[in-house]
Amino acid sequence: MTLTMETADRIADGTLAAGRTRGAQPLTVVVLDAGGHVVVAKRGDGSGILRFEIAFGKAWGALGMGLPSRDLFGRAQANPQFFAALAAASQGRVVPNPGGVLLKDGEGRIVGAVGVSGDTADMDEDCALDGIAGTGLTADAGR
Repeated sequence: MTLTMETADRIADGTLAAGRTRGAQPLTVVVLDAGGHVVVAKRGDGSGILRFEIAFGKAWGALGMGLPSRDLFGRAQANPQFFAALAAASQGRVVPNPGGVLLKDGEGRIVGAVGVSGDTADMDEDCALDGIAGTGLTADAGR
């Protein structure tokens, strides 16, 4: 299965709906394909002006490193020098904080990633997982 615009749109809408249901602060969600290209980006009413860049960085970093951003968060704490170099190499695009979830097909291949920003990292990630549920793709959040 590949990541289609229709599926990406469902993920984004489901993520924003989950945020409203869970009482989250206004969220921004970015869905990237396996090449790191934006398929869909949506922001909830009132979402902050940096939220797109943060959500993009969570998803883009997960794709670039092949690990959910929750795992990157732990690795950044253990090896800050590497992540300082990674920040420089990626021109600041990698955001190693939970809320970047890999999307995998039925065979375990990475087909994209979802990044969410607007509330706590755990809430962002929970909303992404809710948005991905039922799409036929598997979410890898590193939990």
